[in-house]
Amino acid sequence: MAMNLSMMWGNALASSSANVRKVASLASGMRASLPSSSSSFPFSVNCSINSLVLSRPWPKRIGASLRCFSALSPELKTTLDKVVTSHKVVLFMKGTKEFPQCGFSNTVVQILKSMNVPFETMNILENEMLRQALKEYSSWPTFPQLYIDGEFFGGCDITVEAYKSGELQELLEKTMCT
Repeated sequence: MAMNLSMMWGNALASSSANVRKVASLASGMRASLPSSSSSFPFSVNCSINSLVLSRPWPKRIGASLRCFSALSPELKTTLDKVVTSHKVVLFMKGTKEFPQCGFSNTVVQILKSMNVPFETMNILENEMLRQALKEYSSWPTFPQLYIDGEFFGGCDITVEAYKSGELQELLEKTMCT
């Protein structure tokens, strides 16, 4: 089933890749006109999880600010909406449930397996665009990311705490019954 989930977001990633190339092309053209010392760059940089904004008094042909690429295109957001609602439990993780490639991902997999909960996984290491888009989609910067009944539940620490308190078992029992 993970293969079908991967195919769902393939087209959305293709259009996002084109946007990345456009931004990279524009940025490389601007780089030639910038000073070599980063301390003397004639612009300010404002960063957030969602985007990067460069502001400076650019010539009129460029405009007052340039908004760099956001990994979460509308197409990819729609696809992620479908993926997280296609199964009751979806885990975006590093590696697979058979071969986790991160201790935190392994911890969440072991918790879900110990509870005999059917769940699907997506390996975020297979695609950097997917990894960045998920950070924006969930407003959560780290992995794994657990979705239950179409809603972001949390990462490893939240899952472990909810498991210890019994909250996770209660939520999953409700979810599996609906």
